[in-house]
Amino acid sequence: MNRIKEVLEQKGLTQIWLADKLGKSYNMVNAYAKNRRQPSIETLFKIAEILEVKPKDLLKEN
Repeated sequence: MNRIKEVLEQKGLTQIWLADKLGKSYNMVNAYAKNRRQPSIETLFKIAEILEVKPKDLLKEN
C-alpha cells in the first residue's frame, strides 16, 4: 500500500501533473494512487524525488 494520493493532496499537486513528470500515463498514476497497482521500486524512488519526499514517506506502515 502506498500514500501517493495523500502526498499529492498535501502538496496541492495533481495526478495529471505527476504523470507528466514521470512520463507515464494518467491511468497508470491513477492506479498507483488508488492502490490498484504498486509502482516498481525504481518508479517509487522517482516519484519520491519528484515530490521531494523520502521514499519511505510514500509507504503505509501496517
